[in-house]
Amino acid sequence: MKDRKLLNIELGRMSAAQYRERPDSGLVVVLDNIRSAHNVGSAFRTADSFGIDKVFLCGISAVPPSAEIHKSALGAEDSVPWEHLDDTLEAVRRLQAEGYTVVAVEQTVQSVKLGTFQRDPGRKYALIFGNEVSGVRQDVVDASDFSLEIPQYGTKHSLNVSVSVGVVLWEMVRG
Repeated sequence: MKDRKLLNIELGRMSAAQYRERPDSGLVVVLDNIRSAHNVGSAFRTADSFGIDKVFLCGISAVPPSAEIHKSALGAEDSVPWEHLDDTLEAVRRLQAEGYTVVAVEQTVQSVKLGTFQRDPGRKYALIFGNEVSGVRQDVVDASDFSLEIPQYGTKHSLNVSVSVGVVLWEMVRG
């Protein structure tokens, strides 16, 4: 028997309005000075796919409306709530005050490997993804509750930030 791709109409996707009305996931994404609007758009699309509550765009990160964001996001910038803050530390402090566990996705001396991390379903998490060249700022790492590292086994020591968003969000929602 051959397999058949589903048609978009068969997928039963919710509208942007329905997305905003669904129960909270307890997860938000914080983008720390992401220089590429295409990477921002990809983060929006991935956030929508995994039902993330909000995206915080910090510093130089591009903000909607933007043709470059839309090209990658395919409209997810309209479904996922977002907010721009001038400084990522402002987002960290605010989210911690709102009861979030703030997690820098970064390679650090004490980082927790993604495969060993167990999400506490009773907690809210804010996941910080850093700049394409310099990663999450050190002062933001210092202010975070802990760091989470994606293990890598090849010759490279980093992934594109949009890929990192997908890997981490999948692990956070898969239960």
